[in-house]
Amino acid sequence: MYELKDTITPMMNDNYKERFKAEYMQTKIRYERLKKINVKAEAEGLRRVGEICDCGRVDGSPFSLLREQQRIMGEYLHILELRAELEGIELA
Repeated sequence: MYELKDTITPMMNDNYKERFKAEYMQTKIRYERLKKINVKAEAEGLRRVGEICDCGRVDGSPFSLLREQQRIMGEYLHILELRAELEGIELA
């Protein structure tokens, strides 16, 4: 898996297809990190069912906000993948 620092040079490329690939990689990296956080938070929230503190609830703030962010990022990745297919850009 790439790291964000690996996308710096491609983002500065004059070729829009290279910048497009870098944008996709950056979004994918951020999405996967957020997904990992959300899985851990959801699991922890499920472990806390019945406790007085409701800060671990999966359906309550801030976890629901993070899940919404993950959902929207996933949709954005899908749009980038569609564009890549239409424009003949190899992402992987």
